[in-house]
Amino acid sequence: MLEVGSMAPDFSLPDQDGVTRKLSDYRGKRVILYFYPKDNTPGCTKEACSLRDEKENFEGINAVIIGVSRDSAESHQRFIKNQNLNFTLLSDSDHSVMEQYGAWGEKKMYGKTTLGVIRCTYIINPEGIIEKTFPKVITATHGEQIRKYFDSLNK
Repeated sequence: MLEVGSMAPDFSLPDQDGVTRKLSDYRGKRVILYFYPKDNTPGCTKEACSLRDEKENFEGINAVIIGVSRDSAESHQRFIKNQNLNFTLLSDSDHSVMEQYGAWGEKKMYGKTTLGVIRCTYIINPEGIIEKTFPKVITATHGEQIRKYFDSLNK
């Protein structure tokens, strides 16, 4: 994972509609950048819906949600439609951005070591600096976990 306080690497990736999005396009806003393995799978669906359900709270602090997986734009469109998602999903088909962010590498699943997406989230501040990392994600309550972090800033 990248270090808190470091500059978040800029990138250009296509969204669910094929429009190229850059991280730098979101300067002036907080970005909740989350990496996940696969659209329409149980854990990823729980995580996306948890973020969807908290989105209104994030808008109040000028934050946007951006999800990144290796899935295609078409897969993202289905995922958005099936789960009524209200945020942008980006396609990193060659996992180059994931590699930059430490979200691609070896992981163990069912006793086997494989290469794949390492589920994690970054909070990037309006100046493009990594403010907070979530290397361990509980999919069903991840939105709440992020909201509690933002709530703690206002105390």
